[in-house]
Amino acid sequence: MNLFKNSLFVFLGACCYGILSTIVKLAYNDGFVFKDVVMSQFLFGWLTMLIIMIIFSRKKIKLKQFISLALIGISTCATTIFYYLSLESIQASFAVVLLFQFTWIGLLIESIVDRKLPSKVNIISIIILFVGTILASGLLNNNNFKWNFNGILFGFMAALSYALFIFFSGRVETGIPSINRSFSITTGALIVAFTICPNYFFNGCLLEGIWKYGIILGVFGAVLPVLFFAIGTPKLTTGLSTILGAGELPIAIIASIIILKEEVSIIKWIGVIIILIGVAVPQLANLKNDNNDNIVMQNA
Repeated sequence: MNLFKNSLFVFLGACCYGILSTIVKLAYNDGFVFKDVVMSQFLFGWLTMLIIMIIFSRKKIKLKQFISLALIGISTCATTIFYYLSLESIQASFAVVLLFQFTWIGLLIESIVDRKLPSKVNIISIIILFVGTILASGLLNNNNFKWNFNGILFGFMAALSYALFIFFSGRVETGIPSINRSFSITTGALIVAFTICPNYFFNGCLLEGIWKYGIILGVFGAVLPVLFFAIGTPKLTTGLSTILGAGELPIAIIASIIILKEEVSIIKWIGVIIILIGVAVPQLANLKNDNNDNIVMQNA
């Protein structure tokens, strides 16, 4: 039951990230630039997290612990920055597919840290993910598709940052209450965001209405996912956490269809399914091995 509960938290956190690309596109259509959007997300997210901590938290943490967690905020803010930069030049559905590469990157990071070479199953998974990415991106059936090197590069950088965020979320100061962890991480992210947009409070974007996007982005991009990940990832492996992160992709695709009216063909949906299969393959193999080990132990 605990495994299911923690897995559900991580899955819900990933689903929250799924709607961000659509909201950002709407903000861009209203004339706002990525710096103001990023700052709005973490400012309103930090304010929301501060209120939650004041109301519900009674635990104080040490300065060293706060700094360690705030440094994780660098990775989550970097993910947002790179992801939103990619959305300036490529379709939302393609941007989220690039971001989705965090799955195999997360598995690779886990292999390096744990000093285990990737297995044949993991290599097969990477190949499947590559095929699924090509299909889901719409490269094969979109005559109007335009390559943009910067957009693709930023998308992959976002994937790397996201994988690092999941990895560190599950391994740094895991004994601290989730609310305190989330507030510390969000504080670090806000500091980074402020460095790229120091004139935020003076450039007039708040009066122009960016706050309405900032509130949504803050809740779904800086509060709920960080909090859910803080609760769930310390009790799960990095590999399982990255699998559960797959919840982001279908939500993003659905949001782009309903709100942005983007075309998502049958081939793209097939690509999405293939990506999910590619992510699940190594974990299903591990589950099978665990079941076999349990059977051997029971027969011993």
